[in-house]
Amino acid sequence: MSILIESGWKGYGRGILNFLYPPVCIACRDYVSETGNLCPECWRTLHFLDGPVCAACGLPFEIDPGGETMCAGCHTHPPSFDKALAVLRYDDASRKPILALKHSDRLDLVPAFGRWLDRAGRELLAQSDLIVPVPLHRFRLWKRRYNQSAELARALSRLGSLPIDPFALRRIRSTPSQGKMPSASARRRNVRGAFAVPEKRRSAVDGKAILLVDDVLTTGATANACAKALKRAGAEKVFVLALARVVRPLADTI
Repeated sequence: MSILIESGWKGYGRGILNFLYPPVCIACRDYVSETGNLCPECWRTLHFLDGPVCAACGLPFEIDPGGETMCAGCHTHPPSFDKALAVLRYDDASRKPILALKHSDRLDLVPAFGRWLDRAGRELLAQSDLIVPVPLHRFRLWKRRYNQSAELARALSRLGSLPIDPFALRRIRSTPSQGKMPSASARRRNVRGAFAVPEKRRSAVDGKAILLVDDVLTTGATANACAKALKRAGAEKVFVLALARVVRPLADTI
């Protein structure tokens, strides 16, 4: 009975809050029925990656090749992580809300993004022991005030009841933005040796299957460097789950 009363009060409070501050679309700010939703127009513009993908990096295939097929990029440069998946194609439609989270303090987007990650990443979550976000260097964290990947990882941890260790991986070298790099090979060089597992956190990852969470997967260079550091510290497997990924020709994927 007390549970029903508590639930009723929560619903009543939510109704008052929605009356005072009507929920709006997380992309275009038009009115929607519930907080954290997209309006129908914005929903139709998003491209969810729910079709056949590369068995390693998660690059979408136009035609299902069947089985655990890897793309040409992963055959050329096999990734250090075991498998990667992303929720969305990173394009004009998804870019605005993702950049709003990253640069405009839009932490109100995190609950919805966390739900999307939870749905898309069920396969990886079931195989993982620990969630670890891709870290920011301390100077960039100080400037931005929060790590968007860590916020996504916390939301995913709450939904999936999987433990999170935001300090298991450190960015030990400040590097130029990956967005400024002219090629996939330049991105790989840029983050080489940029990550490490602190000595006191090694026991947390040793022998574990790690789910690495990031906001955007571009060439996979950052995820690859993180996976190398985690495996050097004893991680058995490293899976990658990203909110979005850039879709490029196969030769540029990793």
